[in-house]
Amino acid sequence: MDDAPVFVEFDPESDCDCPGCVHRRRSMAHALPLGLGGHPAAHGARRALVLAAAAGTVLGGQTLPAVAVADTETRSARPDARPAEDGPDTPQGGVSPLHGGSGAPAASTYRAITRTEILERAKTWLAARVPYSMSKYWTDGYRQDCSGFVSMAWNLSGNEWTGSLDKYGVRISKEELQPGDMLLFHNPANPTHGSHVTLFGGWTDSAQTMYVAYEQARPHARKQPTPYAYWSNPDRYLAYRFKGVADAGDPLGEGVVEDPAGGKASGPGSTVTRYPGAGAFGPGANNKYVTRLGKALAARGGKRFYRSGPGPRWTEADRRATQAFQLAQGWRGADADGLPGPTTWSYLMRAEGRDIPPGTAAGARGAPAYPGRGVFRPGRSHAAIEQLGRQLVRKGFGRHYARGPGPVWSESDRRNVEAFQRAQGWRGAAADGHPGPETWRRLFR
Repeated sequence: MDDAPVFVEFDPESDCDCPGCVHRRRSMAHALPLGLGGHPAAHGARRALVLAAAAGTVLGGQTLPAVAVADTETRSARPDARPAEDGPDTPQGGVSPLHGGSGAPAASTYRAITRTEILERAKTWLAARVPYSMSKYWTDGYRQDCSGFVSMAWNLSGNEWTGSLDKYGVRISKEELQPGDMLLFHNPANPTHGSHVTLFGGWTDSAQTMYVAYEQARPHARKQPTPYAYWSNPDRYLAYRFKGVADAGDPLGEGVVEDPAGGKASGPGSTVTRYPGAGAFGPGANNKYVTRLGKALAARGGKRFYRSGPGPRWTEADRRATQAFQLAQGWRGADADGLPGPTTWSYLMRAEGRDIPPGTAAGARGAPAYPGRGVFRPGRSHAAIEQLGRQLVRKGFGRHYARGPGPVWSESDRRNVEAFQRAQGWRGAAADGHPGPETWRRLFR
């Protein structure tokens, strides 16, 4: 995990009447010049420090740096003194469907969402200045209290409360916090006293003592610098990461999504595990995702490809089973190269698509297994290169060989493969002279 803190640019609202903003405005007033209404005592003390720094006052042979003054002023403007409680002073609403309604609501379902989308959804309430209410519902159907705000930002299918939101998150440490995560305090002894929840928007200082909180509190939705973890009850807040969050770089935008009620995951983004990336598969790969892939393939009709396993080390059996599954979906060419991309992974994890049909393994009728694209590159030496060349000669596509073919990839190999590809009616990138799995299949069938 990247340990660099996340900093967020923040523009405070001038008319917010929460204790934090009131305290900040009072602190800033003490820093104003006398002519603009500043406090005389604060003005005199600051002026003395500035003069001392400007004159380069020598203390013990060392010059007092001007940066010490700036740091003193920064600290004086920061709300180190905890203001009065700043959470809702009325009971929050309970679990309810969108727009309210009667009857016992079902457990909320959800789909994958990126961190950017979470904050963008939160900002819609900030822009609309949605007023706080424990009983009213905004036009999007979410209750206008703190837990309704987080339910909306996380795009849940209903309104949760502080006593149930933790079911939709995974506990994390302070050091793991990223924008879109949740800071939650639920008081089980007296839920109407102090219980509150905010969205983490990023650290405002390198010491990680202040963060930007997105929250629904009186008088309306807001974001503001807030002491970690909150103005009141700071040691009782817990950090959570939404189970549906999709990290940056996730090709499908899929997160770890499970039904908190224990049922089957639902929604288009529902998966068991997000796609780990192409680097998790292929020659040399050895990890838990290879095992997971193999087990999913075996369950979809690919068990016959494995003499033992599946296991964590990538083997030819994994490639052949993956290719058989891809071909069963009707995919061809680069889409059926035996290496799982995000779509292949999604189909297997969600139990979607067609199973591998009964029959012989991939590479039937004596065709050797495709060794992978990396074999056919300048300077590479591999037995499959000579095997390819000899088959090209048998098929009548060896006229560019002055000698050979041999095990080292050459321009002659590439030109002969290109001729074979063009004979299939392919053009452009499909006829670049580098054999993919479909070229290999047609050549050896």
